[in-house]
Amino acid sequence: MKKEMHINNTQFSLLEASEDFMSSALILLTGIFTDRLGGTGCIVYGNIIYTIGSILIAGAAETRSYKFMIVGRVIASFGDIATQVAQYKVFSSWFPPSHGFASTLGFELGIKKIGGFVGKSTANIIAKASFSHNCGFSSVFWTMVGMNIFTNLATILLFFLVRFCEKRYTSIADPATGEELTEKNKKVDFKKVLEMPWPFWCMIAFTIFQTTTANVFSQNATELAEQRFNADSITAGWYTAVLQYAGFFFVPLLGVFIDIFGQRVSAMVVCGAGCFLSMALVCWAPSIKGTAAAFGIYAFAFSLGPTVIIDGIRTSMWHQGAFGTAYGIKVTINNAMSCIIRILTGVIQDADNNSYHRVVRVYAFFGCASLVVSLAILTLSFLSPDLGRLQWSRKKRVAMGAFIQERLQRFETVTKQRNKRISVACFGFTMLVMLGGWTAYFWGVATGNNK
Repeated sequence: MKKEMHINNTQFSLLEASEDFMSSALILLTGIFTDRLGGTGCIVYGNIIYTIGSILIAGAAETRSYKFMIVGRVIASFGDIATQVAQYKVFSSWFPPSHGFASTLGFELGIKKIGGFVGKSTANIIAKASFSHNCGFSSVFWTMVGMNIFTNLATILLFFLVRFCEKRYTSIADPATGEELTEKNKKVDFKKVLEMPWPFWCMIAFTIFQTTTANVFSQNATELAEQRFNADSITAGWYTAVLQYAGFFFVPLLGVFIDIFGQRVSAMVVCGAGCFLSMALVCWAPSIKGTAAAFGIYAFAFSLGPTVIIDGIRTSMWHQGAFGTAYGIKVTINNAMSCIIRILTGVIQDADNNSYHRVVRVYAFFGCASLVVSLAILTLSFLSPDLGRLQWSRKKRVAMGAFIQERLQRFETVTKQRNKRISVACFGFTMLVMLGGWTAYFWGVATGNNK
């Protein structure tokens, strides 16, 4: 894209950060309102808006208009914002922790990886084939439009299917605690963001570093492969497609494992260790063998992240009705941090003559932080049963249902004020990171990188 749009690394990073900016600005409110309105309706409207944005992006690619593409990305982000929270909110209203949530999540993420692999590996092939027929690289984006139209049809079918099931069948209850799972709450509750349990914020601490590393590294993986392997864009596209999506078969198995055996924090440590090792190899072993080893470790380690983090958030929550808000906070801080790091790494790379000699140090730092945070969470899981329950198997969680209820009562009485102080401080930090993301984005615009 950088070659065809004639833009530098900072401009490309600003383009990628446009969606992160809008998401960090709006997705928290989206999470709160999704808890009130339910997930299926939000998915339908979100996909329609995303399709409109994808049409504008394809038009911008057709005309090689950078500014128009930013507008298209921003509009598409409105739809993406709605669907990001809604799809997992739907899962949380169907499946309790250790009873299908992680498995369903794993299957969904596995299918997403298959789709991502096909898209990533064929994008440059479609673009080059289109050039030979005078179609241009915009044909890649028009292909995306066609896929989005199909997605709209699927989500509309889902909407009517859910409505049919709601009329025919009773609601689902958590086998361990007896909590009734609902798709939507009776009212909007803004106070929930200040009352999140502290184990939830531990999950946020891990995702800040692990997910940011994955997002930013994935953005530049193809170009890095071109430079390190001395390959053309098509070959590099195949390398990075395997790198990012080879774990499609592993993710569903991980979901089933977590549902049955638990060990969420242990999986986080493995993910953090792989994250650090792969980024360390990218940074300090720039040879072909070193980079190939880094890509292989990355493919395994980063397959663990989304399933473990999202299921960890779901399990850490005392009430399922607040999951949309919780996931909204997660995406808010992820996208704000990604916005900051995307702009930062783009500037570093431009100053280094498009080289990766310096920017990989940022990747290594975030990889190291992922490992440190995961080890800290593992230590705390031995000290606190509130965090330790993330390690419980399905059998143990059902057996400890009464104990979970006791801890919930304690959370709402004895430790309520202490937890609220922790939650307020953590939410304040989230707002600071969000403001930092906005500052980085507007700096990119103010310095002329949107031209």
